[in-house]
Amino acid sequence: MGAAYFDCFSGVSGNMVLGALLDAGLELDDLQEQLGRLGVSGYTLRVETVRRAGLRGTHVMVEIEEHGPERHLHDIEAIITSSGLPERIQRQSVSIFRSLAETEAKVHGMPVDHVHFHEVGALDAIVDVVGAVLGLDLLGVDRVFASPIHLGRGTVTCAHGVMPVPAPATAELLKGVPTYGRDVDTELVTPTGAAILTALVERFGAAPPITVAQIGYGAGTRDLPHPNLLRLSIGEIGSTPSTMEDAFGYEQDRITVVETNVDDMNPEFYDYVIARLFDAGALDVFITRIMMKHGRPGVQLTVLAAEDYVPAVVDILFRETTTIGVRFRTTSRWKLRREQIMVETPYGAVSVKVASRGEAVLNAAPELRACRHLAQERDVPLKVVYRTAQQAAVDCLAQRSCLGQDPPDFKGERESEG
Repeated sequence: MGAAYFDCFSGVSGNMVLGALLDAGLELDDLQEQLGRLGVSGYTLRVETVRRAGLRGTHVMVEIEEHGPERHLHDIEAIITSSGLPERIQRQSVSIFRSLAETEAKVHGMPVDHVHFHEVGALDAIVDVVGAVLGLDLLGVDRVFASPIHLGRGTVTCAHGVMPVPAPATAELLKGVPTYGRDVDTELVTPTGAAILTALVERFGAAPPITVAQIGYGAGTRDLPHPNLLRLSIGEIGSTPSTMEDAFGYEQDRITVVETNVDDMNPEFYDYVIARLFDAGALDVFITRIMMKHGRPGVQLTVLAAEDYVPAVVDILFRETTTIGVRFRTTSRWKLRREQIMVETPYGAVSVKVASRGEAVLNAAPELRACRHLAQERDVPLKVVYRTAQQAAVDCLAQRSCLGQDPPDFKGERESEG
């Protein structure tokens, strides 16, 4: 089965996807012939080989002969569905534009039918989106995967002023997708690129077991300190699971471990420091007793955090403790899927953290603070409230009748994030 893996180490845009497909072996004549079935004109595909930070790639530019009218979603759908393209190509292309329209509608607070697309509704975006869907099909790709996406960082100037990276529409499109931002103060992901990947990719993360036959590099327009390229690997996907995620359904991500040793601080301060670290975005904080030089007792303070939160964590450690140095390392971890559900018990509502592997629920932990409050309020043993909430969670998950959000008065005590 043909599979493609997009390595988004420098983000993604519509023209980078097209460039990567052409660089990986897609024939330009075949692409243009199929795009001609859209029945639109007034553009030229300019394809050239370029270098980005010393590496070669293919850069594609859709050159528009003159600016056309503003288009709404129904206009674009009409162009695609009235074309002579195969139904599956039409369906996937329309899905991408509908995702873009719904996102724009949400961030601007208007009905979908009122959205006009600015740049993404222009002819170049139609070519980028339909061309990406066509290109994968022409290369025999049945399944699409992608890495976590590098967003860049800093700010971007758009029609609505200066906004933080990623822009609002891009951020909305990438909800639920693993992303990161570092290295360069610029925008690396466009809404069109985000919409293409989120519509076509079945899983973001490590590459699946592909026997690679073709590799292509799609070049971004700008020269950056790093190679501004999107790498595409195409080949046959193996049938044997090669990772814990494939074989057992565990999730995988990467976190940073920040550590420091302290032997000269008032131990009464630790509770405050730990609270500050959690407020700064730490996933977990714990203390290990250690013996330091000259026989002095001390502690090792360890913080687990996503990479983006490490600067804030380090700042708190230096400001709030007596340490003069910290260590850090980035590591991978396997984890169960987590979700927070609300269950109703005879004593009141309780939030429960549920950990699952695939469809199998492996652990359900009621929030202790909520259970303790209800036990005191109703004069019932804590263990009874806890056990009742746990059983209610099991019943709720079996029937999928959970209530939804946490109660506002209880945010929960931090549980180990592994």
